[in-house]
Amino acid sequence: MQPMEPLTFDPVSYRIRGEPVYLYSGEMHYFRVPRADWRRRMALFKEAGGNCLATYIPWLLHEPEEGSFHFGETAEWLDLEGFLQTAQEAGLYVIARPGPYQYSELIYDGLPGWLCENYPEIRARDIHGRAFRKSSVSYLHPLFLEKAMRWFAVVCPILSRYTLAQGGPIAFVQLDNELAGIHEWFGSLDYHPETMGFGKDDGRYPRFLRQRYEHIDVLNRLYESHYAGFAEVAPPAMKGGGSLAEVRRQRDYFEFYLDTIAEFMETLAAIIRSYGIEVPLLHNSANPGMNAYFQAAVERLGEGFLLGSDHYYNLDQNWAQNNPTPQYAARVFLSNEMLRLMGFPPTVLELPGGSAADWPPLTPEDARACYFTNLALGMKGHNFYIFTGGPNPPGAGATTDLYDYGAAIAADGQVRPLYEVQKELGNFIQAHPWWLTAKQVDDCRLALDFDQARLSRYLTRLEPGYVSPGEAWEFLRGGALTTALCASLSPQLCDLGNEDWLQETATPVIACSASSMSRSKQERLTRFVERGGRLLLAPTLPELDERYEPCTRLRDFIGLKGLTAAGETLCRPGFGGLKNVQAKTWWLEGLPADAQVLGIDERSGRPLACQLARGKGSVIVLGLSWLHARREHESLLRFLLQALGWQQKVRNSNPNVWTALWQSEAGSVLFVMNLLTAAMSAEISFQGLKGWIQAGAASLPPISVKTLVFDSNDQRIE
Repeated sequence: MQPMEPLTFDPVSYRIRGEPVYLYSGEMHYFRVPRADWRRRMALFKEAGGNCLATYIPWLLHEPEEGSFHFGETAEWLDLEGFLQTAQEAGLYVIARPGPYQYSELIYDGLPGWLCENYPEIRARDIHGRAFRKSSVSYLHPLFLEKAMRWFAVVCPILSRYTLAQGGPIAFVQLDNELAGIHEWFGSLDYHPETMGFGKDDGRYPRFLRQRYEHIDVLNRLYESHYAGFAEVAPPAMKGGGSLAEVRRQRDYFEFYLDTIAEFMETLAAIIRSYGIEVPLLHNSANPGMNAYFQAAVERLGEGFLLGSDHYYNLDQNWAQNNPTPQYAARVFLSNEMLRLMGFPPTVLELPGGSAADWPPLTPEDARACYFTNLALGMKGHNFYIFTGGPNPPGAGATTDLYDYGAAIAADGQVRPLYEVQKELGNFIQAHPWWLTAKQVDDCRLALDFDQARLSRYLTRLEPGYVSPGEAWEFLRGGALTTALCASLSPQLCDLGNEDWLQETATPVIACSASSMSRSKQERLTRFVERGGRLLLAPTLPELDERYEPCTRLRDFIGLKGLTAAGETLCRPGFGGLKNVQAKTWWLEGLPADAQVLGIDERSGRPLACQLARGKGSVIVLGLSWLHARREHESLLRFLLQALGWQQKVRNSNPNVWTALWQSEAGSVLFVMNLLTAAMSAEISFQGLKGWIQAGAASLPPISVKTLVFDSNDQRIE
C-alpha cells in the first residue's frame, strides 16, 4: 500500500505535490457506522468525489470510567485504529477530532459523565458565580486540563502512529470543537474565578490588564476608577455597551476571554505536538459570526494551523429560516472572505449533510442551493456533517438512539437522493480543476474591520451620537453588502488591518465606519486615498481609537468638522433624482470649501453627502446607514460609486438574483443564485476574458443555483 501524499494548504487552495486540490470531506463516525459497512460507504463517498473523512473520537466512549480506557478490545464500535486502517486502504485522508469536546448530539457534549458529574468545580460560571450546566466547563481550569491531558496521553500516541508522516491517513487533527459555544449558548462568557484569577496578582485577568495598560493609573483614567492595583479590578457584566468607560471595561473582558480560548488552543496544540503529531491542526468556528473570535488564536498558533467555519441553515424549527436564503448567502460571503483574509483557503468544516432534527426537513433541493452558494462565494474545501450515520452506542445519544441525521447514506446504508446532489457537487469540481485557482472578479471592495466583526455581538450601543461596532457591522452586512449584491455589484472584502490592498487604487472601497477605529486603520485609509484610491465612507467619521480615546486622523485628513446624528428628527434624504431614501441620517458639519455636495436632507437643507479630492484620490462621506429594503438603496449605491469611477463587471436585470464571477486564463464561471421561494429570471451579461459576454436569459427555479461556464475564448461550454 502506497503512502498517502502530504496534503498542504495556502490562502488559495489545498495542494498535493504542489497541485491544487479541493478538500472534499465527509463526516463518518466509526462509533456509529456499522463496521461491516465501512468499506462500502467509503467507496460510495469516493464515487461522489470524496478524498477525506472526518470523525470525532469521543472521550465519553473511550474512558467510560475514570482511568479505564477502551479502544476496540471490548466493542467493535470503539475500534478507532481499525477505522483509520480502513480509510487508508480506501485512499481517504482523515481529519481526526479528539476533542476534548465533540458535541455531536452525545450526552455531556462528548465529555465523560464521571468528569461532569463528579467534578462540579470545573464548570464555567457566570458573573454571579452560578454554573451554566454540568457539561459547560471552564476551559483552563487546572483540574479540567489535568483530566484532558490524561485523555490526550492515551489518544495522541494512537493518532501519531496514523499520521501521513508515519504512512497513515491522518492529514489534520482538530483542536476541540466550536470553542466558546458551550459558554455563549448556555450562559455567558466564562467568569470562573480560579481559571480567570480574579483578585490575584499573578491571575490571568490581572496579567492581561497589566500587559495592556502597564500602569494602573492608565487603566483608572480610562475606566474612571480608583483601583490600587490590577488585582483589584473586578470583571464587568457584558451589557452591550454604555458609557465609554463601561465600553472599555466590557471590551477588555471580552478580548481577555478570547485570549483564554487562544491559550487553551495553544495548550492543546503543545500537548498534541509533544506526541510527534506534525500534521496541520485546525478548528471549526461554530458559525460565521464567531470567525473573528479566533484572531488571537490564529496569531498564536501560526503556520501549521487552519481555521474553518460551520455554515448551517436548518437544524431545528428555531432557526429563522429552514432553507438557504439571501441572508444566509450574505453570512457565507462574509465568513469565506474573513477566512481568506486570515490566510486560509475558505473551508466549511461543517457543511449541512443533513439535520439534527427530522423536521423541518433538509431537502436535496435546498441542500444543492446551499452547496453551490457556498462554492460561488469562495468555498475551497468542505466537510459534510454528516455523510452517513448509524446507531448511537448504548446510552450515548442525547437526542436519539439512531443517529441517522437525514444524511446522504442513511443509518441502515440506504442511498438517499441527497447523495446524487453531493455527487453533482463533486462532479462539478472535478470537471473544472482550473476553478480552484481562479480569482473572484470584483468591482468594489468592502473594508473589513475585524474589531467590528469580533465585537458586534457584545458592543451594540455606545453613548448617544456614537455609532457602535455592532451597528457598523450590521450596516455592512444588512446594508452595504446586501445592497451591493442586489445592485449587481461584485464585492470583495479587504482587511483594514493589512497593507496588501492599498496598491489597487482603481477599485472603490466602501468603509462602514463605527465611531471608533484604531489610528493605524485610519492612517491606512488616508494613505489609500493619498495614493489615488477612491473611498466611500459611511455612516460617520471615526473620532475615537480602539481604546475609545480621541483620534481624528481620518477626519482631519478629509477636512470635515464632523457629523451630527439626526436621531428622531424627521429627514428626507435626497440625491439628485433620488428622493426620500429610507435610512438613518447624520448631517455633515463644517464642509470644506472644495466639497461637492451630493445629497441633502430636503427638510432642513443640511448636507448628507459630499465628495472631496484628497491627495491623488477621491473620498465621499455619506451620513446614511440602512437595512437593505428598497430599490432606492441600490440606485443610491450605484450613483455614489459611479462618482468614484466604478467599472461594473456583471450586469443583471433582476435584483433578486445574485451573481458571483470567477475567472482564470482557462475560462470563466458565473454562478447565478436564486435563494427565494419563487422562480426567477434575469438577463445577464459580464466582462469576459476577451470582451463583454451576453449570457442571455437565465431562468431559475425556486431556491436554486445555476453555473454558466465559458472557455478561454468566451465560448459557452456549460
